[in-house]
Amino acid sequence: MAFELARNITIGQYIPTGSWVHRLDPRIKLVVVIALFVALSLSFTAVPTALALGLIFAVAAAGRIPFGYVLSGLKPALPVLVLLVILQILFRGQSTPGTVVYFQWWIVNINDAALMAIAVGTLRIVAFIFLTSLMTMVMTTTELTHAIESVFGPLQRLGVPVRELALTATIALRFVPTLAEELERVMKAQASRLGEIGLRADWRPDRAARTRLPLIVPLFLTALRRGEELVLAMEARGYVGGARRNRFRQYHARPLDWAVLVLGLTFCVALLVVPWPTVPELWARLAGG
Repeated sequence: MAFELARNITIGQYIPTGSWVHRLDPRIKLVVVIALFVALSLSFTAVPTALALGLIFAVAAAGRIPFGYVLSGLKPALPVLVLLVILQILFRGQSTPGTVVYFQWWIVNINDAALMAIAVGTLRIVAFIFLTSLMTMVMTTTELTHAIESVFGPLQRLGVPVRELALTATIALRFVPTLAEELERVMKAQASRLGEIGLRADWRPDRAARTRLPLIVPLFLTALRRGEELVLAMEARGYVGGARRNRFRQYHARPLDWAVLVLGLTFCVALLVVPWPTVPELWARLAGG
């Protein structure tokens, strides 16, 4: 369905399955997620990126999160991914000695090195999307806020407002599905008034821009109204920025938490340190073996 946006937004959704992944210390989970983000950002070959993506799916399976639901989070990002692939084909097609050119016309130069770079870049972005979604699926808003405050707490001594930044980041993540629901409501309202929403010709960039532009203003107004209601609710509950607050729930790492931390950091270091073979080398080893 063209209007069902909320069901495909996985970032900011919490899935309470009660698995052992959900019961882990949120500080441990946040440290491992950050380490995996760094490892993915510094990996430039396909094998470690694919291994990191496999780990994300393994954790999702351990958390009893449906595989199809994790994949549904990729649907809203498909237009951006297609645009990035097109731009990389146009501007990353320089030939070097030893590359195999498959197609060349004007500024378009499709060769094996460019295709591998495009595949790795696309795979990395997909892993980033799945990892961000998985982080919010296994941690509640309170757990994520407390984890950010604890992990980045030492920066508070340098004058960094860690508590306010943690609250802002958590609210931003949790507002993603809320804004998707608001956008879906606005699209349905305009379609009921014979607006050009959800038509088959929406794949055309000019028509897509013309039909999406009227959605921006009501979406911004709704977001501002939601933000104002949130501010009033926080002030009514006595929230004061910069004030020291106690926590009702105290987190204590267990042996399982430390084991997950050690294994997660070891995996991330291995992604960066181990000389992983390239895809052609791996394919040659498999064919020769």
